[in-house]
Amino acid sequence: MSSEALHLSLLSKLAAGINADGPAIEVVADASSPNGVRVEQLTEQELRGYEQPLLVVRTSGSTGRAKRTVLSVEAMASSAQATAEYLGFEGQWLLALPVHYIAGLSVLTRSLFAGTRPVLLPEEGTFTPAGFTQAAESMLEKKRLTALVPTQLARLLDSPSAQTVSVLKRFDAILLGGARASRDLLMRARHHGLRIFQTYGSSETAGGLVYNGTALPGVKLAVGAEGRVRVTGPMLADGYLGDPASTAEHFPLIDGERWYLTDDAGTVRGQRLQISGRLDDVINTGGLKLSAGQLTGHLEEFFDQVLVVPVPDAQWGQAVGLGYSGPTDTNVAFAAVRQAIGPHAVPKRTKHYRDGLPMLPNGKFDRRKIIEDLSQ
Repeated sequence: MSSEALHLSLLSKLAAGINADGPAIEVVADASSPNGVRVEQLTEQELRGYEQPLLVVRTSGSTGRAKRTVLSVEAMASSAQATAEYLGFEGQWLLALPVHYIAGLSVLTRSLFAGTRPVLLPEEGTFTPAGFTQAAESMLEKKRLTALVPTQLARLLDSPSAQTVSVLKRFDAILLGGARASRDLLMRARHHGLRIFQTYGSSETAGGLVYNGTALPGVKLAVGAEGRVRVTGPMLADGYLGDPASTAEHFPLIDGERWYLTDDAGTVRGQRLQISGRLDDVINTGGLKLSAGQLTGHLEEFFDQVLVVPVPDAQWGQAVGLGYSGPTDTNVAFAAVRQAIGPHAVPKRTKHYRDGLPMLPNGKFDRRKIIEDLSQ
């Protein structure tokens, strides 16, 4: 089956699920399949207790065992509606992300709810500026949208052709999520006049539910113990398939309202959200605690890609680890860190990735692989 045939079949199955004429589906990464994925239909027995389930989406599992998140028709419809309401329009989508992750599936479901046909990338196997440009030039609707991860946008803006810049400027919204975007990348996007919306969300929230730091309509934000961000809204998942303990832990009732407890720390002011880092990004090195998110913010000014992680260390308990790409000289960057934060914040384990940091298919850095590399 060609990539186009796969996506058309997937659209048909999603449409049947939305209309209650077909079973819920799960798109699973499968290297043995021609397109790298397989589509499985789930039985009513498997999904007993769930009301009109549409999708089961596996989390990336970048820091642990992947979970199977159950998303209903209502959740996906609410996500699409809130996005359209926030942006002020619906339109035609260009699909540039893998369909076994929520960001790619959301492009398909939002297309169905909007009544538009998504445009697909050419079958080249990998994301390229030429392929993206070709696909974007074939779009016909007046309003155009796409969703990208920072790595894809960086490739598009690395010495871009005039045609690539032209098609990027024709998008009324470029949703950017999945990983942290560097200041340099955002500045380059602004330089070209691109309409970038940085998104925050996950499989458990049917994709992004905070755009450019502002909650979408119908979404409420709060901060609990240890600064943990929690969110609620009609786009929340129903829970984790076959894992009632994790469902109860991450989707508690608080004051009679069902919330999702994220793994991120941050602050909330009204409907504005600012993420300070992951709850597990505190590095305890020699008894001194350091925020990996804070250190990342300083180092991003000097390198193309940055990931700061804790690395087990016999002497310090945890050492500050740094995976980076771009310039190889760390002296100026580390001097700035030493002055701004202190000597304990200077990375003790480093690895330069000439061709970019290892990535998961959804555009996130492969934390486990990078920690393994730094531990050697």
